[in-house]
Amino acid sequence: MHTVGSRRRTFLYTASALAMALAAGGLRAEEKEAGEKDVEAAEDLMREHGVLRRILLAYSAAAGRLRAESADGVPPKALADAAALFRTFGEQYHERALEEKHVFPVVQRLKGAAARYPAILKTQHDRGRAITDYITSATKGLRIAAADRDPLAKALDALVLMYQHHTAIEDTVVFPAWKNALADSEYKELSDQFEELEQKMFGRDGFEDAVNRVAAIESSLGLSDLASFTAPPPPAASSKR
Repeated sequence: MHTVGSRRRTFLYTASALAMALAAGGLRAEEKEAGEKDVEAAEDLMREHGVLRRILLAYSAAAGRLRAESADGVPPKALADAAALFRTFGEQYHERALEEKHVFPVVQRLKGAAARYPAILKTQHDRGRAITDYITSATKGLRIAAADRDPLAKALDALVLMYQHHTAIEDTVVFPAWKNALADSEYKELSDQFEELEQKMFGRDGFEDAVNRVAAIESSLGLSDLASFTAPPPPAASSKR
């Protein structure tokens, strides 16, 4: 049987714990209000693809310049920085830590068309890492060697083409199948795990840091003005049938 003193201590402990919980909840709410809304796992994977696609656009522009014999317009450091970002944010985090560990194993066990993709996507991850190694090696000097220009352009174009199809299949087939295969509670838990892993690997602003880094790469290559890429008007259609 509780004494008056023990009941008082219990009350004080409970009140203190409740106050701490309310304070922590208020702090989290304040942080959430001041920052971004929650990002779910599939959305997180797709916005990471946005960073990788911007790197691919830089690769594509660089390949065109290398083929046009304007290699002086391709700073080796810009390509080296792009390869370093693709490695850490794309290959080590997005591919290895998220897709290959959490997404592909689930999709492989499904019935239907989606199940055949993880093995192909994993092969393409491996090939992409080999090409990243090559880009890093070819951009170590102050200038890109003349002998490396055409092979490097071909490697960049091949990587871009592969990942254009790769990310499109993941966004439209693999990620939706993965999300549908998970219970709501499991999906919510993974969303939280993805956020925690991002903070652990990159710090609080991992995604924002990647966006800032790719923006700097675009600037160094003269690709930061989106308006400059607006397509010209189409020609008039021929009146002959």
